[in-house]
Amino acid sequence: MVNRTEAAVLTEHGSALTLRELPLPEEPEPGAALVRITCTTLCGTDVHLWSGQMTFPGMLPMVLGHEMVGEVVAVGPGTTDTLGRAIAEGDRIGWSESTCGKCYGCTILREPVACEKRGYGFLQRSDVFPYATGGLVRYCYVTPGAAKLLLPGDVKDTWASMSGCAGKTVLRAVSRAGGIRPGATVVVQGAGALGVFATAVARISGAGDVITIGGPGDRLKTAECFGATATIPVDGTVEDRIERVKELTDGRGADHVFDFAGGPTIGEEAVAFAAQRGTIAIVGSTGPAPSPVALGTVMGKELTVVGSLNGDIADYHRSVDFFRTFADRLPWDELFSEPVGLSEASQRVESMSRLGELKAVIDPRLP
Repeated sequence: MVNRTEAAVLTEHGSALTLRELPLPEEPEPGAALVRITCTTLCGTDVHLWSGQMTFPGMLPMVLGHEMVGEVVAVGPGTTDTLGRAIAEGDRIGWSESTCGKCYGCTILREPVACEKRGYGFLQRSDVFPYATGGLVRYCYVTPGAAKLLLPGDVKDTWASMSGCAGKTVLRAVSRAGGIRPGATVVVQGAGALGVFATAVARISGAGDVITIGGPGDRLKTAECFGATATIPVDGTVEDRIERVKELTDGRGADHVFDFAGGPTIGEEAVAFAAQRGTIAIVGSTGPAPSPVALGTVMGKELTVVGSLNGDIADYHRSVDFFRTFADRLPWDELFSEPVGLSEASQRVESMSRLGELKAVIDPRLP
Protein backbone atom coordinates (compact mmCIF):
# COMPACT_ATOMS: atom_id res chain seq x y z
CA MET A 1 0.00 0.00 0.00
CA VAL A 2 1.40 3.40 -1.02
CA ASN A 3 1.40 5.74 1.98
CA ARG A 4 2.75 8.99 0.47
CA THR A 5 2.47 10.81 -2.83
CA GLU A 6 4.19 13.64 -4.63
CA ALA A 7 1.86 16.55 -5.36
CA ALA A 8 1.98 20.01 -6.95
CA VAL A 9 0.44 22.18 -4.22
CA LEU A 10 -0.99 25.69 -4.49
CA THR A 11 0.13 27.62 -1.40
CA GLU A 12 -0.38 31.20 -2.63
CA HIS A 13 -2.61 32.55 -5.38
CA GLY A 14 -0.70 33.53 -8.51
CA SER A 15 2.51 31.86 -7.35
CA ALA A 16 4.31 28.79 -8.60
CA LEU A 17 3.00 25.43 -7.40
CA THR A 18 5.18 23.72 -4.82
CA LEU A 19 6.15 20.06 -5.15
CA ARG A 20 5.46 18.37 -1.82
CA GLU A 21 5.03 14.92 -0.33
CA LEU A 22 1.54 14.37 1.04
CA PRO A 23 0.41 11.51 3.29
CA LEU A 24 -2.20 9.03 2.14
CA PRO A 25 -4.68 7.10 4.27
CA GLU A 26 -3.27 3.85 5.60
CA GLU A 27 -5.99 1.98 3.74
CA PRO A 28 -9.04 3.06 1.72
CA GLU A 29 -12.32 3.45 3.57
CA PRO A 30 -15.35 1.42 2.50
CA GLY A 31 -16.43 2.77 -0.88
CA ALA A 32 -13.12 4.57 -1.49
CA ALA A 33 -10.23 3.88 -3.83
CA LEU A 34 -6.59 4.81 -4.21
CA VAL A 35 -5.73 5.60 -7.82
CA ARG A 36 -2.47 6.09 -9.68
CA ILE A 37 -3.16 9.11 -11.88
CA THR A 38 -2.45 8.54 -15.57
CA CYS A 39 -3.87 11.80 -16.90
CA THR A 40 -5.06 15.13 -15.53
CA THR A 41 -6.38 17.79 -17.90
CA LEU A 42 -6.45 21.33 -16.59
CA CYS A 43 -9.63 23.38 -16.67
CA GLY A 44 -10.38 27.11 -16.63
CA THR A 45 -11.54 26.69 -13.05
CA ASP A 46 -8.04 25.53 -12.10
CA VAL A 47 -6.66 28.73 -13.61
CA HIS A 48 -9.21 30.86 -11.73
CA LEU A 49 -8.35 29.13 -8.47
CA TRP A 50 -4.64 29.53 -9.10
CA SER A 51 -4.95 33.25 -9.87
CA GLY A 52 -7.30 33.96 -6.97
CA GLN A 53 -10.13 35.05 -9.27
CA MET A 54 -12.06 32.21 -7.60
CA THR A 55 -11.32 31.62 -3.95
CA PHE A 56 -12.85 30.26 -0.76
CA PRO A 57 -12.05 31.08 2.87
CA GLY A 58 -9.36 28.79 4.26
CA MET A 59 -8.88 26.91 0.99
CA LEU A 60 -5.07 26.95 0.89
CA PRO A 61 -2.96 24.87 0.67
CA MET A 62 -4.72 22.78 -1.95
CA VAL A 63 -4.11 20.49 -4.92
CA LEU A 64 -5.57 21.72 -8.19
CA GLY A 65 -7.15 19.45 -10.78
CA HIS A 66 -10.64 17.95 -11.08
CA GLU A 67 -10.47 16.32 -14.51
CA MET A 68 -8.47 13.13 -14.11
CA VAL A 69 -8.40 9.39 -14.64
CA GLY A 70 -6.22 6.67 -13.24
CA GLU A 71 -5.51 3.05 -12.44
CA VAL A 72 -6.82 1.64 -9.18
CA VAL A 73 -4.06 0.40 -6.86
CA ALA A 74 -6.18 -0.27 -3.76
CA VAL A 75 -9.89 -0.33 -2.90
CA GLY A 76 -11.93 -0.22 0.25
CA PRO A 77 -14.58 -2.82 1.07
CA GLY A 78 -17.67 -2.64 -1.11
CA THR A 79 -16.31 -0.06 -3.56
CA THR A 80 -18.39 0.02 -6.76
CA ASP A 81 -18.90 2.40 -9.61
CA THR A 82 -22.12 4.37 -10.11
CA LEU A 83 -23.69 1.44 -12.00
CA GLY A 84 -23.00 -0.99 -9.16
CA ARG A 85 -20.04 -2.71 -10.83
CA ALA A 86 -17.31 -3.83 -8.46
CA ILE A 87 -14.07 -1.86 -8.72
CA ALA A 88 -10.87 -3.87 -8.40
CA GLU A 89 -7.15 -3.24 -8.46
CA GLY A 90 -5.96 -2.59 -12.01
CA ASP A 91 -9.25 -1.07 -13.19
CA ARG A 92 -9.19 2.30 -14.95
CA ILE A 93 -11.71 4.73 -13.52
CA GLY A 94 -12.86 8.30 -13.72
CA TRP A 95 -15.04 10.05 -11.14
CA SER A 96 -17.31 13.00 -10.57
CA GLU A 97 -17.85 15.16 -7.50
CA SER A 98 -18.81 13.71 -4.13
CA THR A 99 -22.38 14.06 -2.89
CA CYS A 100 -24.04 13.22 0.43
CA GLY A 101 -27.20 11.50 -0.87
CA LYS A 102 -29.22 12.78 2.10
CA CYS A 103 -29.87 16.50 1.66
CA TYR A 104 -32.86 18.22 0.00
CA GLY A 105 -30.99 18.57 -3.30
CA CYS A 106 -30.05 14.89 -3.38
CA THR A 107 -33.30 13.39 -2.16
CA ILE A 108 -36.15 15.74 -3.09
CA LEU A 109 -34.79 17.52 -6.15
CA ARG A 110 -32.83 14.38 -7.11
CA GLU A 111 -30.12 16.64 -8.52
CA PRO A 112 -26.54 15.81 -7.49
CA VAL A 113 -25.39 19.28 -8.57
CA ALA A 114 -27.74 20.71 -5.91
CA CYS A 115 -26.15 18.70 -3.09
CA GLU A 116 -25.60 20.90 -0.03
CA LYS A 117 -22.30 19.11 0.66
CA ARG A 118 -21.21 18.63 -2.95
CA GLY A 119 -17.45 18.50 -3.09
CA TYR A 120 -14.62 18.39 -5.60
CA GLY A 121 -11.07 17.40 -4.85
CA PHE A 122 -10.00 21.01 -5.24
CA LEU A 123 -12.25 22.01 -2.33
CA GLN A 124 -10.17 19.83 0.00
CA ARG A 125 -7.18 21.33 1.83
CA SER A 126 -4.02 19.31 1.28
CA ASP A 127 -2.89 19.52 4.90
CA VAL A 128 -5.86 17.65 6.39
CA PHE A 129 -7.31 14.18 5.80
CA PRO A 130 -7.61 12.79 3.17
CA TYR A 131 -4.91 15.17 1.79
CA ALA A 132 -4.50 14.13 -1.86
CA THR A 133 -7.85 14.42 -3.63
CA GLY A 134 -6.98 16.78 -6.50
CA GLY A 135 -5.54 15.79 -9.86
CA LEU A 136 -1.98 17.14 -9.64
CA VAL A 137 -0.69 14.16 -7.68
CA ARG A 138 0.92 10.81 -8.45
CA TYR A 139 -1.63 8.98 -6.31
CA CYS A 140 -5.12 10.30 -5.67
CA TYR A 141 -7.52 9.31 -2.91
CA VAL A 142 -11.04 8.94 -4.36
CA THR A 143 -13.44 9.42 -1.46
CA PRO A 144 -16.40 7.14 -0.72
CA GLY A 145 -18.93 9.77 -1.80
CA ALA A 146 -17.31 10.45 -5.18
CA ALA A 147 -19.33 9.03 -8.08
CA LYS A 148 -16.99 6.60 -9.83
CA LEU A 149 -17.16 5.13 -13.33
CA LEU A 150 -15.33 2.19 -14.87
CA LEU A 151 -14.00 3.42 -18.19
CA PRO A 152 -14.22 1.60 -21.53
CA GLY A 153 -10.88 0.76 -23.10
CA ASP A 154 -11.59 2.55 -26.38
CA VAL A 155 -11.85 6.02 -24.79
CA LYS A 156 -8.49 7.77 -24.47
CA ASP A 157 -7.28 9.05 -21.13
CA THR A 158 -7.46 12.66 -22.31
CA TRP A 159 -11.05 12.27 -23.54
CA ALA A 160 -12.15 10.57 -20.34
CA SER A 161 -10.36 13.16 -18.24
CA MET A 162 -11.95 16.08 -20.10
CA SER A 163 -15.33 14.41 -19.59
CA GLY A 164 -14.87 14.99 -15.86
CA CYS A 165 -15.73 18.68 -16.22
CA ALA A 166 -15.59 20.34 -19.65
CA GLY A 167 -17.35 17.52 -21.47
CA LYS A 168 -20.11 16.98 -18.96
CA THR A 169 -20.63 20.73 -18.50
CA VAL A 170 -21.31 21.27 -22.20
CA LEU A 171 -23.61 18.26 -22.56
CA ARG A 172 -25.60 19.24 -19.49
CA ALA A 173 -26.01 22.77 -20.86
CA VAL A 174 -27.36 21.44 -24.16
CA SER A 175 -29.77 19.23 -22.24
CA ARG A 176 -30.88 22.11 -20.00
CA ALA A 177 -31.54 24.17 -23.12
CA GLY A 178 -33.88 21.47 -24.39
CA GLY A 179 -31.52 20.08 -27.00
CA ILE A 180 -30.60 21.58 -30.36
CA ARG A 181 -33.13 21.39 -33.16
CA PRO A 182 -31.71 20.11 -36.46
CA GLY A 183 -30.98 23.05 -38.71
CA ALA A 184 -31.03 25.54 -35.82
CA THR A 185 -28.70 28.52 -35.56
CA VAL A 186 -26.43 28.49 -32.51
CA VAL A 187 -24.24 31.20 -31.01
CA VAL A 188 -21.45 30.04 -28.69
CA GLN A 189 -20.02 32.78 -26.48
CA GLY A 190 -16.44 31.80 -25.67
CA ALA A 191 -13.64 30.06 -27.56
CA GLY A 192 -11.90 28.25 -24.73
CA ALA A 193 -12.07 24.48 -24.30
CA LEU A 194 -15.75 24.66 -23.32
CA GLY A 195 -16.67 26.91 -26.23
CA VAL A 196 -14.78 24.85 -28.81
CA PHE A 197 -16.26 21.61 -27.51
CA ALA A 198 -19.72 23.20 -27.46
CA THR A 199 -19.20 24.25 -31.07
CA ALA A 200 -18.48 20.62 -31.97
CA VAL A 201 -21.44 19.31 -29.99
CA ALA A 202 -23.77 21.80 -31.67
CA ARG A 203 -22.68 20.76 -35.15
CA ILE A 204 -22.84 17.06 -34.36
CA SER A 205 -26.30 17.64 -32.87
CA GLY A 206 -27.48 18.92 -36.24
CA ALA A 207 -27.18 22.70 -35.97
CA GLY A 208 -27.24 24.36 -39.37
CA ASP A 209 -25.04 27.32 -38.43
CA VAL A 210 -22.76 27.70 -35.43
CA ILE A 211 -21.29 31.13 -34.72
CA THR A 212 -18.45 31.08 -32.18
CA ILE A 213 -17.47 34.35 -30.50
CA GLY A 214 -14.19 34.72 -28.65
CA GLY A 215 -10.45 35.04 -29.01
CA PRO A 216 -7.58 35.05 -29.61
CA GLY A 217 -7.48 34.34 -33.34
CA ASP A 218 -5.86 30.91 -33.08
CA ARG A 219 -8.72 29.71 -30.91
CA LEU A 220 -11.25 30.92 -33.44
CA LYS A 221 -9.40 28.96 -36.11
CA THR A 222 -9.60 25.90 -33.86
CA ALA A 223 -13.33 26.51 -33.49
CA GLU A 224 -13.63 26.43 -37.28
CA CYS A 225 -11.89 23.05 -37.30
CA PHE A 226 -14.52 21.84 -34.82
CA GLY A 227 -17.54 22.97 -36.79
CA ALA A 228 -17.96 26.73 -36.52
CA THR A 229 -19.54 28.06 -39.71
CA ALA A 230 -18.56 31.61 -38.70
CA THR A 231 -16.48 33.24 -35.97
CA ILE A 232 -16.51 36.70 -34.43
CA PRO A 233 -13.52 38.14 -32.53
CA VAL A 234 -14.12 39.87 -29.21
CA ASP A 235 -11.71 42.72 -29.90
CA GLY A 236 -14.51 44.86 -31.37
CA THR A 237 -17.40 46.57 -29.60
CA VAL A 238 -20.58 45.05 -28.25
CA GLU A 239 -22.48 46.79 -31.02
CA ASP A 240 -20.12 45.31 -33.63
CA ARG A 241 -20.78 41.77 -32.37
CA ILE A 242 -24.53 42.25 -32.21
CA GLU A 243 -24.62 43.66 -35.73
CA ARG A 244 -22.44 40.83 -37.06
CA VAL A 245 -24.74 38.17 -35.59
CA LYS A 246 -27.70 39.92 -37.21
CA GLU A 247 -25.89 39.90 -40.55
CA LEU A 248 -25.06 36.20 -40.26
CA THR A 249 -28.65 35.29 -39.35
CA ASP A 250 -30.44 37.54 -41.86
CA GLY A 251 -31.58 39.74 -39.00
CA ARG A 252 -33.44 36.95 -37.19
CA GLY A 253 -30.92 36.04 -34.50
CA ALA A 254 -29.94 32.67 -33.03
CA ASP A 255 -32.25 29.90 -31.88
CA HIS A 256 -29.79 28.99 -29.14
CA VAL A 257 -27.20 31.11 -27.33
CA PHE A 258 -24.73 29.42 -24.98
CA ASP A 259 -22.64 31.47 -22.55
CA PHE A 260 -19.32 29.72 -21.94
CA ALA A 261 -17.35 32.91 -21.37
CA GLY A 262 -18.76 35.10 -18.63
CA GLY A 263 -17.97 38.80 -18.56
CA PRO A 264 -19.86 42.03 -17.85
CA THR A 265 -21.60 42.29 -21.25
CA ILE A 266 -22.43 38.59 -21.79
CA GLY A 267 -26.05 38.89 -20.67
CA GLU A 268 -26.70 42.00 -22.74
CA GLU A 269 -25.20 40.38 -25.83
CA ALA A 270 -26.92 37.02 -25.35
CA VAL A 271 -30.35 38.65 -25.21
CA ALA A 272 -29.53 40.70 -28.31
CA PHE A 273 -28.21 37.66 -30.19
CA ALA A 274 -31.27 35.51 -29.50
CA ALA A 275 -34.07 35.10 -32.02
CA GLN A 276 -37.76 35.36 -31.19
CA ARG A 277 -38.59 32.51 -28.77
CA GLY A 278 -34.93 31.57 -28.61
CA THR A 279 -33.16 29.88 -25.70
CA ILE A 280 -30.22 31.22 -23.70
CA ALA A 281 -28.13 28.93 -21.48
CA ILE A 282 -25.94 30.63 -18.88
CA VAL A 283 -22.95 28.43 -18.05
CA GLY A 284 -19.83 30.57 -17.85
CA SER A 285 -21.00 33.59 -15.85
CA THR A 286 -19.68 32.57 -12.44
CA GLY A 287 -19.31 34.90 -9.49
CA PRO A 288 -21.46 37.62 -7.91
CA ALA A 289 -20.76 40.44 -10.43
CA PRO A 290 -24.03 41.63 -12.00
CA SER A 291 -24.58 41.58 -15.75
CA PRO A 292 -27.12 44.00 -17.25
CA VAL A 293 -29.96 42.28 -19.09
CA ALA A 294 -32.82 43.96 -20.95
CA LEU A 295 -35.74 42.19 -19.29
CA GLY A 296 -38.17 43.93 -21.62
CA THR A 297 -36.41 42.25 -24.54
CA VAL A 298 -36.57 38.89 -22.76
CA MET A 299 -40.31 39.42 -22.46
CA GLY A 300 -40.80 40.82 -25.95
CA LYS A 301 -38.88 38.00 -27.62
CA GLU A 302 -40.45 35.42 -25.28
CA LEU A 303 -36.99 34.06 -24.53
CA THR A 304 -36.25 31.04 -22.38
CA VAL A 305 -33.26 31.62 -20.09
CA VAL A 306 -31.80 28.68 -18.17
CA GLY A 307 -28.82 28.28 -15.90
CA SER A 308 -26.64 25.19 -16.07
CA LEU A 309 -24.22 24.31 -13.26
CA ASN A 310 -21.38 22.04 -14.30
CA GLY A 311 -22.71 18.46 -14.39
CA ASP A 312 -23.05 15.21 -12.47
CA ILE A 313 -22.12 11.56 -12.96
CA ALA A 314 -24.92 11.10 -15.53
CA ASP A 315 -23.47 13.91 -17.63
CA TYR A 316 -19.99 12.43 -17.17
CA HIS A 317 -21.28 9.08 -18.44
CA ARG A 318 -22.89 10.80 -21.42
CA SER A 319 -19.65 12.60 -22.23
CA VAL A 320 -17.66 9.37 -22.24
CA ASP A 321 -20.29 7.83 -24.53
CA PHE A 322 -20.17 10.91 -26.74
CA PHE A 323 -16.43 10.49 -27.31
CA ARG A 324 -16.91 6.78 -28.01
CA THR A 325 -19.68 7.42 -30.51
CA PHE A 326 -17.99 10.29 -32.34
CA ALA A 327 -14.37 9.22 -31.92
CA ASP A 328 -13.65 9.57 -35.65
CA ARG A 329 -15.91 12.56 -36.32
CA LEU A 330 -13.52 15.39 -35.36
CA PRO A 331 -9.80 15.75 -34.46
CA TRP A 332 -10.38 15.64 -30.70
CA ASP A 333 -6.69 15.21 -29.88
CA GLU A 334 -6.01 18.72 -31.17
CA LEU A 335 -7.74 20.08 -28.07
CA PHE A 336 -4.89 18.87 -25.89
CA SER A 337 -1.28 19.95 -25.42
CA GLU A 338 1.59 17.51 -25.16
CA PRO A 339 1.63 15.89 -21.70
CA VAL A 340 4.17 16.98 -19.11
CA GLY A 341 5.06 15.79 -15.62
CA LEU A 342 4.19 17.34 -12.26
CA SER A 343 7.38 19.40 -12.33
CA GLU A 344 5.97 21.41 -15.25
CA ALA A 345 2.40 21.72 -13.98
CA SER A 346 3.01 25.24 -12.71
CA GLN A 347 4.18 26.46 -16.12
CA ARG A 348 1.15 24.88 -17.78
CA VAL A 349 -1.30 26.62 -15.42
CA GLU A 350 0.41 29.93 -16.07
CA SER A 351 0.37 29.29 -19.82
CA MET A 352 -3.37 28.63 -19.76
CA SER A 353 -3.87 31.88 -17.83
CA ARG A 354 -2.26 33.67 -20.80
CA LEU A 355 -4.51 31.75 -23.24
CA GLY A 356 -1.39 29.99 -24.47
CA GLU A 357 -3.12 26.61 -24.79
CA LEU A 358 -6.63 25.22 -24.67
CA LYS A 359 -6.17 22.13 -22.55
CA ALA A 360 -2.94 21.38 -20.71
CA VAL A 361 -2.27 17.72 -19.93
CA ILE A 362 -0.37 16.49 -16.89
CA ASP A 363 0.86 12.90 -16.70
CA PRO A 364 2.41 12.41 -13.24
CA ARG A 365 4.23 9.31 -14.48
CA LEU A 366 6.48 11.58 -16.57
CA PRO A 367 9.59 13.10 -14.97
